Amino acid sequence: MRFKLIVVFVEDDKTELVLDTSREAGATGATVISNARGEGINKSKTFFGLTLETQRDVVLLLVEEHMARKILEKIAIVAELDDKPGTGIAFQIDVEDAIGVRHQVWDLTKVIKEEL
Repeated sequence: MRFKLIVVFVEDDKTELVLDTSREAGATGATVISNARGEGINKSKTFFGLTLETQRDVVLLLVEEHMARKILEKIAIVAELDDKPGTGIAFQIDVEDAIGVRHQVWDLTKVIKEEL
């Protein structure tokens, strides 16, 4: 079985929505790294030397490759990633090998067979 890693940088108030949506779309788990900081084309605004920016989370999802694009698209919609600048980004990366997911492979195999 082949996997993709979906990486989502999202405003922390949308993290739960991203997690719920990805699970509904077929993801079997996620890792959330809190309190990330990012900067886009425009520099962050400051007030008396303090940065005025929304906290970000990094959501990592290891998903079966046939489900990856659908999950990525649903995340983009609920997190409004293409609607306005500065809301976050998401992308997928090919995974060459993964360990620790054997318990999920059996369940995923049944799901993939049903979808294909």
